[in-house]
Amino acid sequence: MAAIFWWVIFPYITLAIMIFGSIYRFAFRQLSWVAPSTEFFEKKWLKIGSPLFHYGLLFAFIGHVMGMVIPKAFYHWMGVSDHMYHFLAIYGGGLAGLMVVVGVVILLIRKMTIDRVRVHATFADFFSVISLIIVAGLGVYVTLVYNTTVVAYEYRDTIGPWFRSLFVFRPQYELMTGVPFVFQLHVVAAFALFASIPFTQLVHLYSAPVHYLNRPFQQYRSRSAYKRRGI
Repeated sequence: MAAIFWWVIFPYITLAIMIFGSIYRFAFRQLSWVAPSTEFFEKKWLKIGSPLFHYGLLFAFIGHVMGMVIPKAFYHWMGVSDHMYHFLAIYGGGLAGLMVVVGVVILLIRKMTIDRVRVHATFADFFSVISLIIVAGLGVYVTLVYNTTVVAYEYRDTIGPWFRSLFVFRPQYELMTGVPFVFQLHVVAAFALFASIPFTQLVHLYSAPVHYLNRPFQQYRSRSAYKRRGI
């Protein structure tokens, strides 16, 4: 019964909260959709922590897609051996995870120690940052520590097929029963984080400003120059 709850009921509950909660917030609280910038209050640490976190999160997302969504058979068809895959996953995924952890820790310390930032931070802000540290920290541990000191666990045979089975509504919960506990904890923490998205500033991930890469440059001119010309 416990296996059915954690690997069938719990994932669907968290995903439902994430989807319908996000729709509700967009429909009725659209002004709170974006994450307000705090660069005005402090720039030095933000310029370090924010890029580390965002780029690390992007790389970690790509890595999870490669490991959880793409079947193992596809890599064999492409000629990628298991050894090569695990080598790239450990070092590439480990680097991405460290970037996320270091970036989020810097942002958390910034929120706690910079007075002008702390007074504008809410409980949801601290909750999301601490939750990210827990999820990313567990991910770094299983990638860099467990996989290198215990065993290179082949999650593509268990967690990956289970994850994909959720989306075809045929959850193979039995695949998760033999998964090492630390991997299970990482999965549960990640799904709990998904459920918190509609209630925190993490909701702005839906509207990531990727179009900025193609946006033309904006030109700014000094007003004083126009005043001197009598304009």
